[in-house]
Amino acid sequence: MSIGNSPEDERPFEDASEEARPSIGRALRQARIARGLTVDDVSTATRVRIAIIHAIEADDFTPCGGDVYARGHIRTLARAVRLDPAPLIEQFEATHGGRPAPTPAAPLFEAERIRPERRGPNWTAAMVAAIVAVIGFVGFTAVKGDGGGTKEQVADGTTPEASTSASAVPKNDKPVDITPAPSDSAIAAAPQDKVTVQVTATDGRSWISAKDHNGRLLFDGLLKQGESKTFQDSQKVNLVLGDAGVIQLYVNGKKIDDDFRPGAVERLTYTKGDPQVG
Repeated sequence: MSIGNSPEDERPFEDASEEARPSIGRALRQARIARGLTVDDVSTATRVRIAIIHAIEADDFTPCGGDVYARGHIRTLARAVRLDPAPLIEQFEATHGGRPAPTPAAPLFEAERIRPERRGPNWTAAMVAAIVAVIGFVGFTAVKGDGGGTKEQVADGTTPEASTSASAVPKNDKPVDITPAPSDSAIAAAPQDKVTVQVTATDGRSWISAKDHNGRLLFDGLLKQGESKTFQDSQKVNLVLGDAGVIQLYVNGKKIDDDFRPGAVERLTYTKGDPQVG
């Protein structure tokens, strides 16, 4: 028997930092408790639903609706409890396969925007052209008829001033009556005593959540391309848009022209006095 280190004792120590590193949910929960915040406090500050916060703290990211939304929730919750979100995102990507490189979210939406759309015949332009043609034909016929009368008046020695002025008036006035194109307010008309928000997925699909002024959930789900939802409340409507870049909003009958980035998560609040950014 020899005195000294055995071969087993000479093996390098294993790095226990990975084993000691808390999970994403545990790190967020510990930081929240350390700051003296409840789940309700974090939900109120971030507009993230209580059920989703509980699930993330239990390392269950299924209710988020996908990896893109899960990353957005992790960043939001980390900032709320004063944590650096970058290490948590790296940890999430390491355990969930990382961000998909071949088909990132933003290029997909950009491709859908650039791709030309099939359009049907423009019946409005055809109708306007037909009206103008009819008016022109009537005016030409009237002028032609007046020309024959003018020749007779010249032969009789009279002047054609009265007939010329009479025929000129209908030619200039009638084209003004062409029906104007409908405005945005007419398309999305809304009552004045309520706040009305219309959400339409124009350039892709997006998860959305809507609540009234009491926090009651009006809708929570996926809005597919071409689908639309309308929400009303007596005071205000709170929105969370999972991919604001594909959404078109009408608030109280007026179009919102915010330039949202594709893939961006936006939290908005609108009242009866809007449109203005929530």
